[in-house]
Amino acid sequence: MNRPPPPVWRSILYVPGNVPKFIDKAHERDADCVLVDLEDSVTPAEKPVARAMLPETMAKVVRGGADVAVRINRPMRLAIADLEAAVRPGLSALFITKTEGVQHLRLLDEAVSELERERGMPTGGVGFAAMIEHPRALAHLDDIAANAPRLIAMMLGGEDFALETGSIPGDETLELPKRLVAFAAQAHGVAMVGILGTVADYTDPAAYRKSAERARRFGFSGATCVHPGLVQALNDAFMPGAEEVAQARKLIAADEKAAAEGRGSFTVDGKMIDVPVIDRARRLLRRHDAIERRIKS
Repeated sequence: MNRPPPPVWRSILYVPGNVPKFIDKAHERDADCVLVDLEDSVTPAEKPVARAMLPETMAKVVRGGADVAVRINRPMRLAIADLEAAVRPGLSALFITKTEGVQHLRLLDEAVSELERERGMPTGGVGFAAMIEHPRALAHLDDIAANAPRLIAMMLGGEDFALETGSIPGDETLELPKRLVAFAAQAHGVAMVGILGTVADYTDPAAYRKSAERARRFGFSGATCVHPGLVQALNDAFMPGAEEVAQARKLIAADEKAAAEGRGSFTVDGKMIDVPVIDRARRLLRRHDAIERRIKS
């Protein structure tokens, strides 16, 4: 199955699709991805306005080098109208709200493929980020991660999930479902987006960064934010640190030396090093290098 390459997104900044003052400044925020919202932050009466603005909106938010994505609505009639407006050259991804199964994404894939062909875009180039927002979807996570077309990322929509389960959104209530989504995504090489908590509180960047750093330790690759003041916290949290990079390079150099001497395992700084440790170091360096290329481009 062909999928677009995984995204290099540490920070994904939500921007309401009908508010020019936020749209006009989005390119200055240093987010890796600007997510133009057509869903919850836009009232039903304003959705046609936000759609009509999309061509200009997309052109504006990419001026700082960010990728542009669009969050679409779930009712199919609204979703089709969103796709007609959003699928155009320059679009990197669609965030698919209320994803509950592969068939839902296949139907959207069919529509997006038609639009790509009609508009002279590479077929299959627009990625899907599946947003899991109902407990019904938990039974289908592995199928979604393994078989959904265009899938490049998964995330738990914490506020909606908490609503559907009657729980209060927070670290304690959302950690388990977020980790279940993460395990499915990670099993199939799909990026996991989010923090291990709720994204609604944007008043404490230091706490947000701490939560994002914890998420990175669990294999999450980036997170969303609703306020530009949190972008730098996410960029810092999901960027491998200088000490981590130096240690990874040290381990790989030691591995190459050991291999030349015919040894499969060895010690560094008093710790036994074997294949999983080296693979982890190589993965960290690939991630670091991809982020560096993105920053420089």
